[in-house]
Amino acid sequence: MITTQVGRMLDDEHRSNLDLLAKVEQAISRAPGASTELTTLLQRFAHAMEFDIGRHFQFEEEFLFPRMAEAGDGSMAELMTEEHQSIREVAGELIPLVRAVAAGHVDEESWDRLRMLTLELVERQVSHIQKETMALLPLLEDLLDPNTDGELALEYAAEA
Repeated sequence: MITTQVGRMLDDEHRSNLDLLAKVEQAISRAPGASTELTTLLQRFAHAMEFDIGRHFQFEEEFLFPRMAEAGDGSMAELMTEEHQSIREVAGELIPLVRAVAAGHVDEESWDRLRMLTLELVERQVSHIQKETMALLPLLEDLLDPNTDGELALEYAAEA
């Protein structure tokens, strides 16, 4: 059970992200074709990649991973940071494609590239979220005293 405020906030975002990733993965497995539902979903996906993931990653890298390293879990913090960079790289290539397809600019080549990159991003993010759920979130119990937890929760909420 996650008892820190920061842990609960991150876990909520992880769950929302997993739900969105599953929907996107299912939607792109179908044949290409513009629909209002697909366009709305792709716009949500682009926003999540561009803003939500960036905010989430930056918060962890700035406030949590250094604490992990100080507590002796530097290799885990380094792995998480490397995974963030890997996800950012795929997202950077994927965002323009998602926006183009959402705007109705889809051909077979762009759809195939969108599908391939989306599946890659889904795989990387799901794996990363699982690691964070199993390693980072439980560790927050030891890394954050109640005052720090409250301050960081307010900091993170203010960035939303």
